Amino acid sequence: MARLGFALRLTRSSATPKHVRTLASVHRASSIFAPHDEFPERHIGPDDQETASMLSKLGYKSMDAFVGDTVPPKIRVPTSDISNDTIAAFSESQLHARAKSLGAQNKPFKSYIGMGYHNAVVPPVILRNVIENPQWYTPYTPYQPEVAQGRLESLVNFQTMVMSLTSMDIANASMLDEATAAAEGMVMAFVASNQKKKKFLVDSGVLPQTIAVLRTRAKGFGIELVIADASSAIEDSALRSEICGVLVQYPDVNGHVKDFGALAESAHSAGALLVCGTDLLALTMLKPPGEWGADIVLGNSARFGVPAGYGGPHGAFFAVTDKLKRKMPGRLIGRSRDTTGKPAYRLALQTREQHIRREKATSNICTSQALLANMAAMYAVYHGPAGLARIADKVHGFTQVFKSAIQSVGYKVSNPTSFDTITVNVTSVTKSADALHEASAAAGINLRRVDNEHVGVTFDESVTPQELVKLVNVFASAASSPSVSLSDLKEPAGSSIPPALKRTSPYLHHPVFNKHHSETEMLRYINHLASKDIGFMIPLTWPEFSNVHPFVPYDQVKGYHTIIKELEQDLAKITGFHSTSLQPNSGAAGEYAGLSVIRAYHESRGEGHRDICLIPISAHGTNPASAVMAGLKVVPIKSLPDGSLDLEDLKAKAEKHKDNLAAFMITYPSTFGVFEEGVQDACKIIHDNGGQVYLDGANLNAQIGLTNPATCGGDVCHMNLHKTFAIPHGGGGPGVGPICVAEHLTPFLPSHPAMPEIEDKTIDAVSAAPFGSSSIHLISWAYIKMLGGQGLSESSKIALLNANYMAVRLSGHYSLRYKNQNGRVAHELLIDLAEFDKAAGLKVPDFAKRLQDYGFHPPTCSWPISTFCDAMIQIRKEAEDIITGKQPKDNNLLKNAPHPPSVIALSDAEWNRPYTRREAAYPLPYLEEKKFWPTVSRIDDAYGDLNLICDCPSVEELASL
Repeated sequence: MARLGFALRLTRSSATPKHVRTLASVHRASSIFAPHDEFPERHIGPDDQETASMLSKLGYKSMDAFVGDTVPPKIRVPTSDISNDTIAAFSESQLHARAKSLGAQNKPFKSYIGMGYHNAVVPPVILRNVIENPQWYTPYTPYQPEVAQGRLESLVNFQTMVMSLTSMDIANASMLDEATAAAEGMVMAFVASNQKKKKFLVDSGVLPQTIAVLRTRAKGFGIELVIADASSAIEDSALRSEICGVLVQYPDVNGHVKDFGALAESAHSAGALLVCGTDLLALTMLKPPGEWGADIVLGNSARFGVPAGYGGPHGAFFAVTDKLKRKMPGRLIGRSRDTTGKPAYRLALQTREQHIRREKATSNICTSQALLANMAAMYAVYHGPAGLARIADKVHGFTQVFKSAIQSVGYKVSNPTSFDTITVNVTSVTKSADALHEASAAAGINLRRVDNEHVGVTFDESVTPQELVKLVNVFASAASSPSVSLSDLKEPAGSSIPPALKRTSPYLHHPVFNKHHSETEMLRYINHLASKDIGFMIPLTWPEFSNVHPFVPYDQVKGYHTIIKELEQDLAKITGFHSTSLQPNSGAAGEYAGLSVIRAYHESRGEGHRDICLIPISAHGTNPASAVMAGLKVVPIKSLPDGSLDLEDLKAKAEKHKDNLAAFMITYPSTFGVFEEGVQDACKIIHDNGGQVYLDGANLNAQIGLTNPATCGGDVCHMNLHKTFAIPHGGGGPGVGPICVAEHLTPFLPSHPAMPEIEDKTIDAVSAAPFGSSSIHLISWAYIKMLGGQGLSESSKIALLNANYMAVRLSGHYSLRYKNQNGRVAHELLIDLAEFDKAAGLKVPDFAKRLQDYGFHPPTCSWPISTFCDAMIQIRKEAEDIITGKQPKDNNLLKNAPHPPSVIALSDAEWNRPYTRREAAYPLPYLEEKKFWPTVSRIDDAYGDLNLICDCPSVEELASL
């Protein structure tokens, strides 16, 4: 809808500032013994007086009457469904106490499990000033780069860090996790073969969770996984002719550091791509994949200062050779220039995105893990190349010391080469690995369970000398050998990294990684970047939740599992469904997971041939992309002129494809911002023709306590916890996209290798960790518990009210695109700006950029809505001046927006604009008291795409600026 105008999405926190809110506006407590820190009154923006005022503006005397005209009566649910009786409300202090109590149920074991997850040491200056700083964790996705230069610069640091350590040509701004990044690499290899080569070779040393995700993704594309020793398997001539790519782990899951150079050459000679999963810290010591022939390099960056968090969220990295850069999935930050020629960053190569390619896309990823990528980048900036080398030396050294110590008491080490992981054969000392696991558990230590004869041990920077001694003594005791002290352990004489695989090339030579190594310098740099962005709940960084490995035994995470179970149950109540999976770690991942569940359901009934997915043309671009990834064929459904679904077209196509109909995807309320009357009729058409209904829950914020996806007729839905349930956007991630399903789909929910019990019918994993981004589930759990059922329902009502109030305020100045028969919109509205193109030469970006001068981040966020309406009305007046000829079409307030300080400070001789500096910078009085300044003027997108630069400027480039 960008070409038509803004899509304005309202939240419950938006409020009109027409009066000062005082204690008198807060409800009186029912008793002096009742909590006085209830959350709804602090969280929901408008108070009773403001709500009544907005309702009056719309012509209503009660909220119930307004909701009755907005939400179709036949899909309404009883108010008792979502209430404080069904979801009890906690005060803030009560929730804090309960969270602490549940956190205490998580056992603080020291984990040496590895498998792609490590105990990170988060530098306090980054912990306090990035992950716990709302300037970093609350900003919206940087679609408006002029007001996002700080986090974009940091993401370029991330890209540069990855490119330098991997020696690859270009890297993106992060992926969801390592396993899904590997799946993206596999599909890239498949596409590079023109989708003709259907086999993908996976080395047996690849992480098991990655293999599980590959299985899920391969199924949708018809790719056959071949899991074997890759170096040997590729010698099979029959296989060579059929493989599109090869995936290796470097170092592998058992710690081996293998030379894959010859394998890369062999893969290339067979016309296949070499994909490498690796470890950034290891690459400070190992020959980087880019130097031995890798085409795609990926992995988990969380080792660089991001807590384990029981599985996430973590920022995966993804780098490719130059020839693959325009096929690379995910967000890419590039350097361009603004209208004054000043360097500026922005999202690059938008033509790769799903809203452009739709069903032609082979990836549905439309987000990143920006906050976590920025933490990893800051970690590299803070430590620099020398600091990272020192950390790597310690980790590798501890591994060598431990290896020598246990070999001296009779254990055999299976991998002669290693960086941080060794696999130990225990049979020469004990009967089985179980005895050693019991001994380690008694000492508060987790080892990796490999099999009955082997255990795995992985070291990281958090291990202290005392913990090393304790670990050695667990093994010594099991071998009936005397314990040792620190003085008994000797520093290693050499390295177990093969000489040919030792790194010789420099890394992180860019100035930004070599100048901010003191706390004060780092603090200044973090704050400098944060000051360039608009930012709008503190994430739980308590150690009892953040320092938990995702593969620990379940009895060590009883607190986590209580929270996970309660969140699953609450989401099921809210959606009206039977069961929940929290594993998908983005909204698009939820779409893919839900469709994969539907496919598995059909297959269980002997109807695996069902592969048609009906999708309205108004759907978000990820919908058709997700359908293709799940192995479905997309058939578009028309929309009527009023924006509603064309039920006749839906019925005709459902009946036409009834023998092969698998699913129907629908967003509700629709992306046009309306509750459609015929949603239940549409779902019945699908069910009557053998299909299942996927209801996209991106707009669930408008439904809670009023209706739900199950009542609308859906069988499965996903939710965006980062949209509806308070997880901050983080400047473009993290996000969480759990799915809820009807009872008949429950047996097919995603499994994971780390889950102790896996049902026969479950689909394979869709993310690297069994419960996805577990540590931020706590935010949504806390949010739901503190609002309670009544507060959640009230939030949805206020979101609807805010949107309709705005629609009325703006209706005399702009054309609103879609409304229902009562003149109401849902929680978002579309403003049609097409009339201004012909009359004044103004396009949607002109309005968006001008809003930045008014202190707003267009088009979607949370604002004081009266102030926003004032800004939009004033911009309408400015547009009228262009229409009437008072300002020229090519040189005016909108075309030249935004106006950063550098432009306002131009001399009189340089100021060649037909308006004053005051009109540019302070068009309304409120801006004189509080104004956010963009740091650059409008950025040239075309120049940036034609001159693609995605790393930090060099010393020479900085000197020339």
